[in-house]
Amino acid sequence: MKLVNGKRKEMMTFIMVFAALMLPSIQMVCPDKEPGLQPWTPGHSQEHRVTIGYGKKVLLTTSATVHSIEILNGGKLVIADTDSSIELRAKHILIGNKGELHIGSKDCPYRGNLTISLFGRLDDSDQAHSYFGRKFLGVGTGGTLEIHGARKMSWTFLNKTLQPGESNQRNYSFQRSWGNRGIIVHVIDPDSGEVINTDRFDTYRSKDESRRLAHYVDEVADGFILTVVVNDEGSNNLEEFAKKSLSSLGSQHISSLGFRHPWTFIVKKGVPSSAVEDHAVYQGSKASSEAQSSFVFQSSYGEHFTITASSQWVQEAEWTEWFSRDDERGSGDWEKLSELHAAFPDRLCLNPLDIQAETHDGIPSSKTGDVIHKNDKDYGFVCRNGDQAHGQCNNYRVRFLCRKLVRPQAYISIDMLSNSSILELAEEPHGWQPGDRLVVASTDYSMHQAEEFTILPCLTCTANQVKVQGKPKYIHLGAEVDGVDMRAEVGLLSRNILVRGEMESSCYGNEACKFFDFDTFGGHLKVERGFKAVHISGLELQHMGQQTLGHYPVHFHMNGDVDERGGYDPPTSVMDLSIHHSFSRCVTIHASNGLLVKDVVGYDILGHCYFTEDGPEERNTFDHCLGLMVRAGTLLPSDRDGKMCRDIKEGAYPGYVPNPRQDCSATSTFWIANPNNNLINCAAAGSEETGFWFIFHHVPTGPSEGLYSPGHTEHTPMGHFTNNRAHSNYRAGMILDNGVKTTQANGKDKRPFLSLVGARYGPHLDSDPFKVRVPALIKHFVAYKNQDHGAWLRGGDVWLDSCQFADNGIGLTLASGGTFPDDDGSHQQVKNSLFVGESDNHGMPNPDNRIWGPGGYDLTGRTLPRGIDFPIRGMQIYDGPINMENCTFRKYIALEGRHTSAFGFRLNNSWQSCPNNNVTGITFDHVPISSRVFFGEPGPWFNDMQMDGDKTTIFHDIDGSVSEYPGAFLVKEDNWLLRHPDCIDVPDWKAAICSGHYAQIYIQTRNPANLNMQIARNDYPDRALTLEGALGKKKHYQQFQPVITLSKGYTIHWDQAAPAEVTIWLINFNKNDWINVGLCYPQGTDFTVISDVHNRLTKQTRKTGTFISTSQKEKINHTHLTRGYYYWEKDTGLLFLKVKAFSDRERFAFCSLKGCERVKITAVIPKGSPPSNCLAQAYPKHAEVPVVDVPMPKKIPSGSLQSPEHFLEVKLESYNTRFFHIKEDFAFTEVNGRKLYQRENGVQLTVIDGRDGKVVESKEFRNHILQGIPAQILNYVNELRDGCVVLITSKGRLATRGSWTNVFERLGAKKGIRLKDKLAFVGFKGSFLPDWVHLEVGSDRAKIHQVLPVPVVHMMKL
Repeated sequence: MKLVNGKRKEMMTFIMVFAALMLPSIQMVCPDKEPGLQPWTPGHSQEHRVTIGYGKKVLLTTSATVHSIEILNGGKLVIADTDSSIELRAKHILIGNKGELHIGSKDCPYRGNLTISLFGRLDDSDQAHSYFGRKFLGVGTGGTLEIHGARKMSWTFLNKTLQPGESNQRNYSFQRSWGNRGIIVHVIDPDSGEVINTDRFDTYRSKDESRRLAHYVDEVADGFILTVVVNDEGSNNLEEFAKKSLSSLGSQHISSLGFRHPWTFIVKKGVPSSAVEDHAVYQGSKASSEAQSSFVFQSSYGEHFTITASSQWVQEAEWTEWFSRDDERGSGDWEKLSELHAAFPDRLCLNPLDIQAETHDGIPSSKTGDVIHKNDKDYGFVCRNGDQAHGQCNNYRVRFLCRKLVRPQAYISIDMLSNSSILELAEEPHGWQPGDRLVVASTDYSMHQAEEFTILPCLTCTANQVKVQGKPKYIHLGAEVDGVDMRAEVGLLSRNILVRGEMESSCYGNEACKFFDFDTFGGHLKVERGFKAVHISGLELQHMGQQTLGHYPVHFHMNGDVDERGGYDPPTSVMDLSIHHSFSRCVTIHASNGLLVKDVVGYDILGHCYFTEDGPEERNTFDHCLGLMVRAGTLLPSDRDGKMCRDIKEGAYPGYVPNPRQDCSATSTFWIANPNNNLINCAAAGSEETGFWFIFHHVPTGPSEGLYSPGHTEHTPMGHFTNNRAHSNYRAGMILDNGVKTTQANGKDKRPFLSLVGARYGPHLDSDPFKVRVPALIKHFVAYKNQDHGAWLRGGDVWLDSCQFADNGIGLTLASGGTFPDDDGSHQQVKNSLFVGESDNHGMPNPDNRIWGPGGYDLTGRTLPRGIDFPIRGMQIYDGPINMENCTFRKYIALEGRHTSAFGFRLNNSWQSCPNNNVTGITFDHVPISSRVFFGEPGPWFNDMQMDGDKTTIFHDIDGSVSEYPGAFLVKEDNWLLRHPDCIDVPDWKAAICSGHYAQIYIQTRNPANLNMQIARNDYPDRALTLEGALGKKKHYQQFQPVITLSKGYTIHWDQAAPAEVTIWLINFNKNDWINVGLCYPQGTDFTVISDVHNRLTKQTRKTGTFISTSQKEKINHTHLTRGYYYWEKDTGLLFLKVKAFSDRERFAFCSLKGCERVKITAVIPKGSPPSNCLAQAYPKHAEVPVVDVPMPKKIPSGSLQSPEHFLEVKLESYNTRFFHIKEDFAFTEVNGRKLYQRENGVQLTVIDGRDGKVVESKEFRNHILQGIPAQILNYVNELRDGCVVLITSKGRLATRGSWTNVFERLGAKKGIRLKDKLAFVGFKGSFLPDWVHLEVGSDRAKIHQVLPVPVVHMMKL
């Protein structure tokens, strides 16, 4: 044992010696403990200009006021970390070459409280610094700035929902009875109302308890509240010294406390005058007695709490059993108390409190109808037979309410009259202290629902809770809702180091005063190129930034690489900052790369918050940054709101009035001018416009000019964009689109410099469009409660994965590069994502957001994103190509008057729609089948649906998960360029389910360009499609962009004389795909027709062939790559040719691998020619019989579907055929593939149960019944159960008039219908009218082929 101990002692000695030797190298040295620092106490003088230089190292130990401080040439200023607060006031602090300012360090954070106040006015007479300006903390070339405040968690999430007016304060309640005898004492904290300690002293049993009571009372510190009550008995062994201790506190009744006397006493120790007391005498075992005291105390932070103490003997009562000594067979029923008590003395009291009487089967005596002679608790109950009209009473029984023996009860309650709330957080708020300020973000549409609070002390809070002063005005969610994380962000605003601007009481002296009534000339912190080291953490910045360019709360200006690439080790960083109530941005990065911005909170800011300035900024990382309440500012057009945009004319061409939505209105929380930056775990929790905006500078401007080649940023791959979230933004959670105008205003382009313009994003390796594409990946993005869009993303390969969109006006729009994808062959996709239309986050009525109405799955009141009838959409299909896979749509519920849908289309769209928009693996959860898709109809928001893109919408349902028809295409119901005879109408969607091979042609016209075009397919010549063109009528050329069915013939017509130049582009044509086209021209026109290939990347065009005139129309089908034929048909005015693709195409490319194949027609048009519309001449000469080239897919059986809802396919046809002189009539109804042929002339009614889609029966009514006994069919329909679908066909010569036709109106048809021999009708028996009720009539044929949603559900009216 000794040996072991000896070795252990030797080892310990070695360790201690080794530690002592190593101590100098490992011991942490705080900056203010550095040897050689000279104490510095400059005093207070605003005229004192301080220079710290030439190796001088000083330690500021007290508060000071100076004019300015300049640190340079080896000078060093260190702020002492003391127990006393320090405030340093200066107009500016400049850290020049080899100068250093140290406040704490990474390993030794500053623990005290320091405020740096920057004072001064915009109009000061002092000369401003040529680089930094005024009112600044500046780091110049060679300067070092090290600020390291106490470590505090910057922001987290609520983990429990905070309701408006809710305090989450738990009131205290204490109650005891038998088994807790004696005097009970509570010690209560006067500041918080919290119970510090409790004890019970059994002074009935033991004198020792009296001594313990006196000692306990004496040990309580002055100022604490004592609440004392007696339970049961406390006087028997209560000694005089104990009574004296209580008397000294202020008790008047303790000396007279007797056996079982109730007594209560409340006092703040040391303040006898605060005592409240009550005393009562024990009244015996059968009478109650009570003493009660109550007092209201005011705690810290203005809260109140009421302490109530009660000591009592409680008298209770209980009902006896039921008694029945007499019955009704004598003179009546007599239940006298005296006789009952004599018979049952142990079961009945002599002086009951109440009586009840009822019949033996439980009917109260008051409800039997008997006349009751006596019903008295002191006498009993009597019913006499002679008093009854029917001569006899009912047989009654009685019971009595008797007193029980008293029992003791002691009660103490503390009711918080609290103006405080408890916030339950997602994690422990490390470093948060009472007195700190925090902000809770909005979780509704309005960012103005963010609320500030002050943290209070809280002894009872758990590790993840904080108590704050005040109660919320708004709901702040602290939970996941419908699968989407909607927890409110909670950001800490306070830090122990504060840099602030001293402000005037109101705005003065600059243009900003037109828009703000407060002073906007704050302080600013700026870092110049060539600095030696900058690391900032644990810093609060308040009233910083100026409404002048270049002066921001934190500004890295033209620094180049600030990480290891630039020789900075450790890399430059700003971390754990709070920037709030400031006047120009949060963190600005200008031509600087590799900066780490982490754990920063930006709140109540003017202009873009996290701002990368003009495009050269790369490799910067924003990690776990929060921005909220980002408002418009005046600096740049993109900062400005509508009023600022119109009023500020600077930079615009004289006379030009900027257009807010076109030129300005882009205020964003994160403004990213180069995609090669990283955004990770960030939150944009409320901006006047947008959360995250990726913007593109075609060329860098200002001091960044020449830092990259034109177009560089548009092709730069995106950095990491992961786990970000955006909500409560007015326009969008995220936008990837647009550029800024990089030229000055001029007569040709009058818009202001740096106003918004168009730009297209196509990321490629090394930013080189000739190298491989690199998709921009957006992962785990959450966007909710954004009024317009969750996200609008335009460009090449933009791919989303595992994202969530909820409660946005429009969840997601993926937009291509325009008429063509600017990066041909690219596509956009969204996978494994969730879309929620109207979640259980209902919001609350609020004057700031007056849009309130019914909605959601429960159809109750809620805040709404736009107008009350705005058509909410989950995935908005625009142009394409897009690929959507394995996505879930939840709670999209259309109302009558509000066309909510999971899939929708861009409203008022003039652009193309791509047939390669593919969806697969779609799941619907609480989405009625009628709300899955909506193609639009004329009305509010949709206008008249006459723009080209409104008419040509299409997408491909790869696996049938949307339509239940795998491989089908969804097209607009009235687009007969895409339909065929077997297409199935979907009335609820304003769509048709079709099959086919589809592509597009772009028809570009010049001379003139302001004309409209009509295109007709030869098999549906009476269903021509009129197009206005995708471009404005003032453009020098026009472009028409129809989607067409391949291997068909078309004719094209104009509302003016035909254009002199027509170019037909083959879009989405695979090799050997073709169509025949006949273009209308005036007589006397001469033609030149060529084919070529246009490479849009190199902008080069190569001629491939010539078209030769032929006199044989069929020869146009012999077109080859180098030679084609056109046929001019003079009698119709049509120029016929075949357009055919000769090259292969990539999957998502619009054009072939060789380039865009085109046919170009140049015509010499005779002057004065009339409009070139040849429809009347072309048809029926060139009309063709419609055929189905691609068979329709089979419907997925309803049993194989995941949803209980499904489509019911119905086909009704009434027609006649002729074979020479023989005429035959046919009619049938087909339901999900089961045909029911009509046998007799007349009508056949097929009844379907609207709940499950099963055929109930099929019944025929002959013509003679319809004419002679119409009541039969009328009665039959009237007797049908509501909720039935009724299908009607006709056969033979129909009786088209008579009262029987009223059945159509009864089943939903319009009044005043006129029937013909052939009819097909889909009707509904019920109290509402579904959209799919439909009647077709004709002389020879009537046909309906459509799907109906099952079960049939009534759509609520808005």
